[in-house]
Amino acid sequence: MRWSLLVLLLLAATFAVGQESGPPVSQEGDLRADFRREGERIRDACKTFNFSSGMECAILFFTDHPLHIAVGSIAPQNGFGVGGAFVTEKNTTNWRLSWDVDAVVSNNVSWRAGGYMKMIHTPKENIRVIRPVVSKPGETPGTAPAKKPRINLVHPYSVFNLYAQSTSLNRLNFFGPDNDSTVSGKSVFGMTETIVGANVIKPVFEWSAISKLNLALLGEANGRFVNIRGNHGESAPSIETVYTDAQAPGLSSQPGFVQLGEGVRIKPVLGDYLQLNYLVKFQQFFAPSSSQNSFLRWTVDLNHTFFLYGYTQSAPKSTDGNGPDECGPLTEKCPPVSHSRNLNGSIGARLLLSESMTSGTSAVPFYFQPTLGGGDLNGAPSLSSYQDYRFRAPNILLLQEKFEHSIWGPLGFTFMADQGRVAVTRGDIGFSHLKHSFGTGLTLRAGGFPMVFLIFAWGGNEGNHTIFNMNTSLLGGSSRPTLF
Repeated sequence: MRWSLLVLLLLAATFAVGQESGPPVSQEGDLRADFRREGERIRDACKTFNFSSGMECAILFFTDHPLHIAVGSIAPQNGFGVGGAFVTEKNTTNWRLSWDVDAVVSNNVSWRAGGYMKMIHTPKENIRVIRPVVSKPGETPGTAPAKKPRINLVHPYSVFNLYAQSTSLNRLNFFGPDNDSTVSGKSVFGMTETIVGANVIKPVFEWSAISKLNLALLGEANGRFVNIRGNHGESAPSIETVYTDAQAPGLSSQPGFVQLGEGVRIKPVLGDYLQLNYLVKFQQFFAPSSSQNSFLRWTVDLNHTFFLYGYTQSAPKSTDGNGPDECGPLTEKCPPVSHSRNLNGSIGARLLLSESMTSGTSAVPFYFQPTLGGGDLNGAPSLSSYQDYRFRAPNILLLQEKFEHSIWGPLGFTFMADQGRVAVTRGDIGFSHLKHSFGTGLTLRAGGFPMVFLIFAWGGNEGNHTIFNMNTSLLGGSSRPTLF
């Protein structure tokens, strides 16, 4: 593919820069120095030929900076994307600024391109104060037991994100609205969505009781611009030949949206083994040119993870401060494959409830409605034994239970169970008539490489489904803006 060839040529140029004599290091610009150091790292990792060094060499091509190959699953039914990513950063006295630009194209010519800027407020850190050891008369100096040190913890930092992202998907499924849609109602369509916006994560730490909750306030403001198109090249019919605006609101026209959002998140660690990740958010979708499409949505997402071998050994690193194409500050290397650890062992339970509210004759556009079945637009699995996007409606309820354990090095085993349903009206959401699914498979968390999972799912009443997914972000990198 042309994208892949371009990326390989650019990486080859980076490798060459690392071998050039060039100007003296003291005269180098920051960006040229970054390219030189990347070339040196690739040269050192690729100079010998064996399995271990070969793996480290390959991983560098996919994770190093400022330039690397970008890969990942774009969205279910739209193939595997390959392209390039460019990452750079600048540190000031009180801020860490990073820029991230990437683009990928898949085998069915779906694509995603975006630019992401992250601003992290880094005020002067508190100094750790340790009381000196005081010896009693007659004792050898320095041998008295040390008093408990007084430590001023470093506060979490505020994170500001600016982004512009465009995604074009050529094959998406629509089976009709509600929980009782049938497989025979399957249709297909294409969609392009452009998102321009900003969000902020503001930790709250003024009171010690709150700091233990790891509480943060969230805010976002986005412009969303969607274009829906028919797809007449599949075995299933194109959506506009089967459905109308009454069944698929927003099918005939897609106005631009201003989308605002506010939320609260807590991520406390209870004891040495249990972490909670609770998110409550409220979103407003306004269509200035068409009030019939405006709506409100609230979401409660409650995650519970029990680490079998302790939080400090098993928990994945926080991703708020990293861009999607970086696994940490660029002054640090992504962890090599030789140092990879899976989750070691964890048991998880999740409750997701999302409901939408409209007024008058307004309706939630079908392309902004959440889905259950296979994977959703963001690639998140749910009711995995069903086809992708199988159930779609403005209101959803999902229960998930998950077990994951390492097998060898970066390779892990997972088992999951899902129960869920969707509903057109809020009053129909409940714990009755839940669809269910089971899945088992392998996970791969290799160094900074994007997480990979291969799942075979069964259950329900519509057969089996095998899912392969590679995360669109590096391991440790933050997620991209959600598509719905």
